[in-house]
Amino acid sequence: MIAATRTTSKMDGLRRAGAQPVVVNGLDRDSVMKAVVSAQPDAIVHQMTGLATIRSLKKFDDEFALTNRLRTEGTAYLIEAARAAGARKLIAQSYTGWPNVREGNRVKTEEELLDPNPPKTMSRTLDAIRRLEASVSRLSDITGIVLRYGSFYGPGTSITPAGNIVELVRQRKFPIFGNGAGVWSFIHIDDAAAATVLALEGGAPGIYNIVDDEPAEVYVWLPDLAEAIGARPPYHLPAWLGRLVIGEAGISMMTKVRGSSNAKAKSALPWQLDYATWRDGFRRGFREHNGSVRVPSVT
Repeated sequence: MIAATRTTSKMDGLRRAGAQPVVVNGLDRDSVMKAVVSAQPDAIVHQMTGLATIRSLKKFDDEFALTNRLRTEGTAYLIEAARAAGARKLIAQSYTGWPNVREGNRVKTEEELLDPNPPKTMSRTLDAIRRLEASVSRLSDITGIVLRYGSFYGPGTSITPAGNIVELVRQRKFPIFGNGAGVWSFIHIDDAAAATVLALEGGAPGIYNIVDDEPAEVYVWLPDLAEAIGARPPYHLPAWLGRLVIGEAGISMMTKVRGSSNAKAKSALPWQLDYATWRDGFRRGFREHNGSVRVPSVT
């Protein structure tokens, strides 16, 4: 197995994980072509993003600018390289949750439309998601699979004992704005990895939501997360104030977004969850950190 990284500092970690590392610039066609053609892979898993932490939901598209280029230009380079190398399968990372249409039923399937009218500050990011999904799912000469992951939690994510979201919740700096009725779908990082392996080994072409069994409103999951880490409940603040603090994108995620169904992935891959619900996952992940243990912040 060959694993690509943008930085040499991550190469030792990839070796320890059992992979042969190679440095690749996903936005440089020649770099991508050289790495892929040299590897001659049977399958490619495209997990390229440019995110570390999101500093401002008010500038959502700006925060995702590099990731959006990787989803468009980077995907195009990978498809070209996959064809040149004779790869038979391409699996690409997408996202499910806020891209869903924000009306009708609270939980959406893969067959339903993405949001035709997202908040203006999210429009470029949703366009990049559409382009990635269309490019991969419509491949005729390569098996193209799109995995729409839900919001990650677990080791290495923002929702982990040392994660920045957890620290914000601990400090009561992650309030519930408005009615908190936005529905989120979560997935533990280990379950996301397991689904990816199944797609790699035998998944049929198409788009799959990779989420757990319990989509939940913000007013449900956020207080539960606070309780799981031993923090005080989040503040409840009005939507008008939220628009000043987190913008229309943030308010949409707090009050309007819809969750996603995992029925297709569980049936077709087939896939079994180790963390069937975020409720169990939060408690298992934070059990030893509950109560008086102080979790350091990440900057």
